[in-house]
Amino acid sequence: MTMQHFEVNYDGLVGPTHNYAGLSFGNVASLANAKATSSPKSAALQGLMKMKALHDMGMKQGVLAPQERPDIYALRRLGFTGTDGEVLYKAATEAPAIFQAVCSASSMWTANAATVSPSADTANGKVHFTPANLTNKFHRSLEPVTSGNILKAMFAHERYFEHHTHLPDNEHFGDEGAANHTRLCEQYGHAGVEIFTYGRCAFDSTQPAPRKFPARQTLEASQAIARLHGLTDDNTVYLQQNPDVIDQGVFHNDVIAVGNQNVLFYHEQAFRDTEQKFAEIQQKFGDTPVHFIEVKTDEVSVQDAVSTYLFNTQLITPPDGIMTLIAPTECEENPRVKAYLESLVQRDNPIKRVEFFDVKQSMRNGGGPACLRLRVALNDEELKAANPNCLMSDDLYQRLTQWVDKHYREELAVNDLRDPALLEESRSALDELTQILKLGSVYPFQQD
Repeated sequence: MTMQHFEVNYDGLVGPTHNYAGLSFGNVASLANAKATSSPKSAALQGLMKMKALHDMGMKQGVLAPQERPDIYALRRLGFTGTDGEVLYKAATEAPAIFQAVCSASSMWTANAATVSPSADTANGKVHFTPANLTNKFHRSLEPVTSGNILKAMFAHERYFEHHTHLPDNEHFGDEGAANHTRLCEQYGHAGVEIFTYGRCAFDSTQPAPRKFPARQTLEASQAIARLHGLTDDNTVYLQQNPDVIDQGVFHNDVIAVGNQNVLFYHEQAFRDTEQKFAEIQQKFGDTPVHFIEVKTDEVSVQDAVSTYLFNTQLITPPDGIMTLIAPTECEENPRVKAYLESLVQRDNPIKRVEFFDVKQSMRNGGGPACLRLRVALNDEELKAANPNCLMSDDLYQRLTQWVDKHYREELAVNDLRDPALLEESRSALDELTQILKLGSVYPFQQD
C-alpha cells in the first residue's frame, strides 16, 4: 500500500486572556492597537472558524492549546509574594509593564511555537521538534517550557517523534521558530530544502543588521536547530532578511514571504543576496523548477504588505490540487493588494485561488493567518501516532465552540487582567481543555 503524506496545520487556540497590551516593539500592528479593548470570545471563535473551514476544504487541521495566563509563576520568580490574588494586585500596582507582559496571549501565534523538521529531511528519520526560546521579548520568553510540554503530549510516540529542549535563553541564540523557517519540497513526504531566514549574526557584529528594530532570529540559532534536527548542508539554506525591511516593521520572515511545495512567494525587498541564495535553493531542490514569485514594490509597497499581512497568508495545497492563499480580509479591503491578488491568480504560476478570512482580533495584535498555525508534515503512520484528540472534526469544532462560549469573556480591557476571578476562569477553562484534547497535566497549575 502506498504511504500517504500530509501537511497538517496546527492552529493556536486563542487564550481566555486575549488582550491588546502593545508589547511587541517592532510589530507595527501590535503597537498601533495598544490598550484597546479586546474580545477573547470573538478571537477564539474566529480562529476556530478558520480551522473548521480548512478542515472542510479537506486539509488535515489540528488544534494547539494556549498557555496559562496571567503567569503567576513568573511573577513569583520576580519577587511578588502572597496569595495569587495578592501577587496579581502587587504586580499590577507596582510594576504594570511587567504585569501586562505576564498576561500576554501571544502563544496564539503558533508559528512561533517551534521549528519542525519532517522525517524525510532528518538523519534518523523521525519528526523533530524544537520549541522557540523567543528571547527577544520577555512576554514571549515565558512560553517555551509549556510549548514543549504541549508538543510532547501531542506527539508522544518515541518511534516517530523526537523533542529537543529550546536553545539557551540568550539573545545570541534568539530563535523565533517556524516564523523564520520555510520548507520547500516536491511532495510533502519527499526530502525537501529547509530555509532558515535570520536577521543578524550574533557573533560577528561586522555583518549587516537592522538599526531601528531588533533582529529576533540569529544565524547561530538557525544553525543550531539544523544540527539538532540532523539536517545536512545538502538540504539546508541560510538566508538573511533585508535589514531595511526589518526596520519597516517586518519583524518575522513570514510577514514578507511564504512558501509551499515548489513555490516561494515573496516581496522584492525581503532578502539579502537574493539572486545568489535562490540559485542555491534551486540547486539543492533538484531538477523540478522552483517558482520564485516576486511581488515588486511598485505593485505592493512594504507598508501595504505589512498593514494587510499579504505574506502572512497560508499557502496551502488542498486535496483538489489547487494551490490556495488563505488571506485575511484586510487584503480584500486594501484596493492595491486586492488588485494584485486578482492579477496573481491569472498569471502563469501555481497559485490559482485566494480565500479571505476574518481574523481581525488576531490582526489587531499583530498576527495574521500564517502566524496562527504551525505546519507539521506527517506521513499516515506518523499521523496515526499523533494525538488524535487534537485533530479538527465536526465534533471537536462543536465541543470547542461550546467550551469558548462557556468560559470566555465577551470583552477584556487591560485593567481587567488584575481581576483574580479571571485567573480562576482561565485555569478552569484550560483544565477542561486538557481533558477535551487529552493532553494530561501540561500546565504548572495542574502539576502543583
